[in-house]
Amino acid sequence: MKIVFFGSDDFAAAHLRDVIASPFTVCGCVTQPDRPKGRGMKLNVSPVKVVAEQHAVPVLQPDSLLDPGFLKALEAMGADLFVVIAYGRFLTPQLLTMPPAGAINLHPSLLPRYRGAAPINWAIIRGETRTGISIIRLNKRMDAGDVIAQTDVDIRPEDTAVTLRERMVPIGCDLLRETIDKIGRDACPSKPQDPGAVTLAPKLTKAAGQVLWDRQTAGEIHNLVRGLLPWPTAYTTLAGKTVKLLSTEPIPGETAGNPGEIIAVDKESLTVRAAAGAVKIWQVHPESAKAMSAGELIRGYHLRSGQKVG
Repeated sequence: MKIVFFGSDDFAAAHLRDVIASPFTVCGCVTQPDRPKGRGMKLNVSPVKVVAEQHAVPVLQPDSLLDPGFLKALEAMGADLFVVIAYGRFLTPQLLTMPPAGAINLHPSLLPRYRGAAPINWAIIRGETRTGISIIRLNKRMDAGDVIAQTDVDIRPEDTAVTLRERMVPIGCDLLRETIDKIGRDACPSKPQDPGAVTLAPKLTKAAGQVLWDRQTAGEIHNLVRGLLPWPTAYTTLAGKTVKLLSTEPIPGETAGNPGEIIAVDKESLTVRAAAGAVKIWQVHPESAKAMSAGELIRGYHLRSGQKVG
């Protein structure tokens, strides 16, 4: 089975590395163009391109999927199947029908739940205890193709988007290899998604991380912190400065004070009243400073009970 792999981020790159090591042949990769990034505007190379070049796999980086030169080069690769993971663009109808076995996509959720760009993050933010990995046949609608393989993944209470993503990689690699093998043997039936069960996982924005102490419960704030690591992170304000919240603990039940009020301070943590319950804060990252423990923040900002945050 000859495969062209479409992808961009580190999650996709980990799956590419596994497929390259499998009995299948990766005859090419398609990834996003190198783009300037950061203060120095240094060209940013996608993790998928890095892995492909390490294994001498030809790489295509089209600005447009309609570019005739790209289409000619892609067709010349002679793929039987396109595998798409976190590529960042919709494949055109022409691409979907180019390889004989079509195009499949690995998506880190139990579709039709959490269609969209950030399924791992939103599953944690919404307080889910279970998610999964789906492999679908691509069509022209976002994450809406027929499901050909699925497996469950538990979301542990201590999971962040970082740790859950890491745990999903080997599970996804196993499922992808099994699925490609079945497609090669023409033994891979599929089933339509239930349109009535669709939920969305839109692209993350910095604004999504603002903690609303007077509207969100302790559990909701804790899930926001877990779900928005490593970016854009949940944040609040303290003494007029933005403070990112990196590690928290929800304290349910009745608590004293008003929402947004520091109700307890000790050597290692501070506790802030939420709309319901309270949040114990363990690690933070203040603006214009390094990440630090809450204890360091307390000493540096001279925090005490009764002060307001947010």
